[in-house]
Amino acid sequence: MVPTLRDGDVVLVRFGGAVHAGDVVVAQFASGPDRLVVKRAERPTADGWWLTGDNPFAGGDSTVHGASRVLGRAVAVWPIQARWPGRWLPRRLPPAPST
Repeated sequence: MVPTLRDGDVVLVRFGGAVHAGDVVVAQFASGPDRLVVKRAERPTADGWWLTGDNPFAGGDSTVHGASRVLGRAVAVWPIQARWPGRWLPRRLPPAPST
């Protein structure tokens, strides 16, 4: 999910509730139900949600695994660069980067 999220960022997730296209979500693919993924919801399908990553070169999204089951929606992120007691305030997740 680089550049939206970086390794080590802390993400606040609201489980359940409505999901809209463009939201960053936590989901499971049927091909790997024991693994949680963080991707961007693109569109609803008959089998769940079609997910994409913000980094087109990373892979591991619905183009490989198919539709997914969305568990929750990310609502805020604490960037890894922000360390306590400094600037440790959450920020809203930005929209998908334009390609």
